Amino acid sequence: MSSLALAVRDSSTMLRRTLLHTRRYPSLTLNLLLTPVMLLLLFVYVFGDVMSAGIGGGGADRSEYVAYLVPGILLLTIGSTTIGSAVSVAMDMTEGIIARFRTLAIHRGAVLIGHVVGSVLQCVMSVLLVGAVAVAVGFRTTDATAVEWLLAIGLLTLVSLALTWIAVGMGLSSPNPESASNAALPLMILPLLSSAFVPVDAMPGWFRPVAEYQPFTPAIETLRGLLLGTGIGHNGWLAVTWCLGLAVLGYLWSTSLFARDPK
Repeated sequence: MSSLALAVRDSSTMLRRTLLHTRRYPSLTLNLLLTPVMLLLLFVYVFGDVMSAGIGGGGADRSEYVAYLVPGILLLTIGSTTIGSAVSVAMDMTEGIIARFRTLAIHRGAVLIGHVVGSVLQCVMSVLLVGAVAVAVGFRTTDATAVEWLLAIGLLTLVSLALTWIAVGMGLSSPNPESASNAALPLMILPLLSSAFVPVDAMPGWFRPVAEYQPFTPAIETLRGLLLGTGIGHNGWLAVTWCLGLAVLGYLWSTSLFARDPK
């Protein structure tokens, strides 16, 4: 059997292991999903009329704000879901199972690949669940074409891949799962400091560059453009550049940490 075939076989086994852990311990994923769902319901039903009046510049139109809000909530969902990856990797590193894997004749990177692919699948499923809640509260996108939907799905998957590799690196560098959870919190906090809830133009002048050029704002604006027909401008290539850069950085960081011999 070729080395590529062995890598695929071992990675598939580790992916199955990751998915089994997710199925047997769903509480972590459900807890991480509660934040975006609660924020969605809070901003729609508590702040919806006030926020929609501010964004629309006229009378309150809650449906208009729902359309504006949902793309940001979907990116927030990905950020919160990848925190679970950091915790899972840290648990593997501290519970001794990795030491056992190192003694077996398996592909060196199969463990990381299993975590990454499993996390991306979890992100996609989480986005679908939160998207279903969004549709239930009034989100509609009737103008998006099939190509735009495919591009939107591709963007969400690319963001999931990039953030997962960063989360895996955080998990590998943390001494325990609790530290990994705290280290990965920026993945959920950064969307709150983006254009997810209010336009960048409504923010203080000193803070606008931070909000505009951080990784989440270009991705959110690109997703809005694909689903709602708003202008994308330079946000498209900025989002792709951020995703590719973070994915490469996370991959190099994670593989470097994982390749180190344990002390």
